[in-house]
Formats: sequence, C-alpha cells, structure tokens
Amino acid sequence: MSGYTFTTFRGSPSAEIHEVVTERPSLLKDEVLIKVTHSGVCGTDEHFRRSGIALGHEGVGVVTELGPEVKSLKITNPQTYGVASQDSGSFATAAIRSERYLQKIPDGLASDDAAPLMCAGITVWSALSLHGVRPSDTVGVVGIGGLGHLAIQFAKAMGCEVIAFSATSSKEEQSLKLGASCFLSTENRDALPVPKRLDHLLITSSQNPDWDLFIPILANGAKIFPLAVVEENERLDIPYMPCLMKSIQIIFSIPNIRSFRSMLDFAAKHKIGPIIDRDDMTADGIVRSMEKLKAGNTRYRGVLYCDSHN
Repeated sequence: MSGYTFTTFRGSPSAEIHEVVTERPSLLKDEVLIKVTHSGVCGTDEHFRRSGIALGHEGVGVVTELGPEVKSLKITNPQTYGVASQDSGSFATAAIRSERYLQKIPDGLASDDAAPLMCAGITVWSALSLHGVRPSDTVGVVGIGGLGHLAIQFAKAMGCEVIAFSATSSKEEQSLKLGASCFLSTENRDALPVPKRLDHLLITSSQNPDWDLFIPILANGAKIFPLAVVEENERLDIPYMPCLMKSIQIIFSIPNIRSFRSMLDFAAKHKIGPIIDRDDMTADGIVRSMEKLKAGNTRYRGVLYCDSHN
C-alpha cells in the first residue's frame, strides 16, 4: 500500500484525550503494520497525559502488513509491542513498529492477558529473573496493585515463598489466592511479624514505604527493588546506616529485549496473567480507565478492548 490511516488517542496540555487521525507513508524496511486489539493502561500513561504523544505502551495486535525486509513475522500472527512513540502508541486502532521490537504471543496466553505483561509484567519479571532470585528465597511484595499482583504470581511460580504487604486489608484474600503464603497489613503497625526474613523486597507502589517497618525484616545481603515510575523530582529516602550494616543492595532494573521473550513464555507455561478491569478503546473509555487508576480503584490492571474484540 502507498500509505496508512488510523486513529490514535493522544494527551493534551489540558489533560483531555483527543482522538486523532494519523497518516503514515508506506512501510519501510522491517516495519510492520499491526491492527490493535488490546492495550493495557499503566500509571506511566498519566505522566504523558499532558503531552501530545499517542498514549499507551502495553499493546497487543494482529500483523496485517509487512515491510519489504521483514523476515520472522507473518500476516495474522498475534504480536505484542511495548513502546510508545509520537504516532504509534497502543491507545490506537493500529500501529507501525519495527519487527525487532515485536514479540509473538505464545500459545496458551490470551491477547488481553498479554497486554499488561508488556510493562507491568516485564517490570517485575526483570527484577526476579536478572538478579539472582532463587527458588529457596523469600520475596516480599509491597503494594498489591497492577505490578504487585503479577509479582506475587511470578515469584510463586519461580518457587519462592511470597509475603504480600499492603495498607489495604481488603486485598488479603486476593493476595493469598494469587500465591502469597502470608499477607500483612502495614496500616497502624509498629512492627511486621514476618515468618522469616526477606531476601528480596519488591516495591511496586509509587510512595516510599515506612523503612522503619521494612529494614528490620530484611535478611543480611537482601536486595530492594524500587519498581514504580514516579515523578522526575521524586527522591528515594532510605536510612543509610541500617542498610550499610546489613549489606543491603538497592537495585533499579530495566528489562532487555530478550527478557520479554522469556517472560511471555514463562507466563504462558505457568498460567500467569492479570486480573483485568476492562473498558473500551474510545476517548471516553480511556478517560474512565485512567481516572479509575489515578483514584486507586482499578482491580487490578486496566485493559482497553477494540470494537471487534469486545
């Protein structure tokens, strides 16, 4: 084809979501045209809401056109893609992406389940898979939301004992169903009576936890993973000497391309997926989903569905 026209949903200085007709020329080299079927809704989208970019970076779609140098993909393959750009975010009816940034969804993993894995899933997976987490380890997960409820599932499937922490006591039942062996509310606590000290602590919430509660329950040499995306001027404030005396490591983890493949395969094998709070791929649906997430009412990951996949 000589060119492509599709709809993208973009932010604006007023924070309104605008439906924009996007035009792109013919596919170049290894570019692929994808018909979007689903997109996850991430807290990071809120950071770009006042910009003019096409929002969304947890996209899933079907390959419909191939550039002249595409080698590994075929038309109608379900593919995931996890990158936002000026005209190819996943809040859209279609997107054009380079072949090298796409991952085929493995058999046994539904497209709507795969969408949130492209950010929330890979974020927790990279921490667990790239930094020496062993099946015998005890993993603490702070914050049982979009990232946290996936972190419990991945860590449990890796053979770890998982302890869930949340200020919301109502999340206890769901945390235990997802695979946590223990749930502890952090609200109005002077201490946390954990069954054993933690080898790893995944911080999935955007606020600093109460370190006076958590440092004492970390094992010597424990690793802390701050995983949430926060405002640019946000600081991580943590007690210096208690961390020094316990040889505690603080690790920030960004995934590589190979990690996406291993994460998707692991999720398919172990039946790991999000609990979905669904809405429509429309301007109104996007606003509803983003406002619900901002208010802390999403359970547990928003997913937008295009018309043909409702």
